[in-house]
Amino acid sequence: MTGYGRARETLNGRDITVEVRSVNNRYLDCNIKMPRSYYFAEDAIKGQVQKAVSRGKVDVFVSIDTSAADVSVVTVNEPLARGYYEALTHLQEMLGLEGHVTPMDLARFQEVLTVTKAEEDLESVSADICQVLDKALCAYNEMRAVEGQRMAEDIGGRVDTIETTVGKVEERSPQTVAEYRARLETKMAEVLQSTTIDESRILTEAAIFADKIAVDEETVRLRSHIAQLRTMLESTQPVGRKLDFLIQEVNRECNTIGSKCNDLTITQDVVNMKAEVEKIREQVQNIE
Repeated sequence: MTGYGRARETLNGRDITVEVRSVNNRYLDCNIKMPRSYYFAEDAIKGQVQKAVSRGKVDVFVSIDTSAADVSVVTVNEPLARGYYEALTHLQEMLGLEGHVTPMDLARFQEVLTVTKAEEDLESVSADICQVLDKALCAYNEMRAVEGQRMAEDIGGRVDTIETTVGKVEERSPQTVAEYRARLETKMAEVLQSTTIDESRILTEAAIFADKIAVDEETVRLRSHIAQLRTMLESTQPVGRKLDFLIQEVNRECNTIGSKCNDLTITQDVVNMKAEVEKIREQVQNIE
């Protein structure tokens, strides 16, 4: 499912911004874009995403401003400073120069003073990023929940249409046997050119035809699948893959009914059901 969430927070002097975006995908594909110096937090971020999302192509963007958290450490190269001091003092005595060698004089020489950035607590930084990520994921899931509700309503309406059409098939199916029997009697009367027709033969042929076109099992399974679909649509857990499988079963039953029934009305009903199934199938691909 598509979604977007964003969060920003300042933690331990770091201004952390996290954006989460996703588009539809059959499986979970998580990509993270963040400063190279913070790649150590990538596994923690992916783990957090996997807990909140099970399906979709998810992009996570992390930006960190550490200007407020910079702690610099100044170190003195004592042997080098001492060497410069002794050299300058010796030069001063040798040339008879006045004055004294001061710390400012020594600090001007390269590598006497070295400024380095203090080491960061990697676990603490990862935890801070994940804390902001969690808020972004909450916003992201809120957006997806709204979209999911709309999808559920759309699919639910199509399921209602399929169920209504199943009722029409169940009502029409016995009539096709009676119509077949009437056609069979007329045909036999024409062929035999007599009003005397073997009633037992008619009954046998009608029974064979009724057995061939019986769709009771298929309609019962369809109603069972429909009930399961409704239950899944009300679930708060990820059901995309289950829905995908179940809608395939619904489609299979529709195909079986269509192949059994040599009746124009039922054939049209099957076409209508398959059209709804196909629309549901397209929507299910977008559901986690």
